[in-house]
Amino acid sequence: MAYQQPYQQYNQYQQPAAAPPPGAPDQQFLWTVFQRVDKDRSGQITADELQSALSNGTWTPFNPETVRLMIGLYDQDHSGTINFHEFAALWKYVTDWQTTFKSYDRDNSGSIDKYELKTALTSFGYRLSDRFYDMLLRKFDRTGRGTIAFDDFIQCCVVMQTLTGSFRRYDTNQSGWIQLSYEQFLMLVFSMKT
Repeated sequence: MAYQQPYQQYNQYQQPAAAPPPGAPDQQFLWTVFQRVDKDRSGQITADELQSALSNGTWTPFNPETVRLMIGLYDQDHSGTINFHEFAALWKYVTDWQTTFKSYDRDNSGSIDKYELKTALTSFGYRLSDRFYDMLLRKFDRTGRGTIAFDDFIQCCVVMQTLTGSFRRYDTNQSGWIQLSYEQFLMLVFSMKT
């Protein structure tokens, strides 16, 4: 049996292209949504404005860390806010994640349990231990119910993708193993955008 890297195929949910694909919502619809979210009419959406506009399906505020990560992915001018063009790309990103989340929420509970999380990450190409999935569940389960809500699922997957990308920079022969000095490890951890 050949050894398969634990992160071999996780490339399918990278940041989508800025141009809207066929079937994407029309620009007028997105402009209307953008204006509703932009409460202060600045032409830029802040993390607070975005957080108040998003729904995670649990009647609780969208995870502020997930909002920060998403703005960081699309804030091309590094202003800490997103303009309309950046918002359009973010809109597609969130709706793609919503479709993905629903496809793995097999029992339609509105949250992902350990088995569903394992199924999702395995389909993305990860081969990880049950012990690791237990740890992921503890890390991203903000409610303490043993499940992960939509916003926390996005955060979990983005963090996994970011960590994988950082690991790959050191895994030059793609073996799934790296050797780092302590300072290299610190550089790796502190340079990540998570």
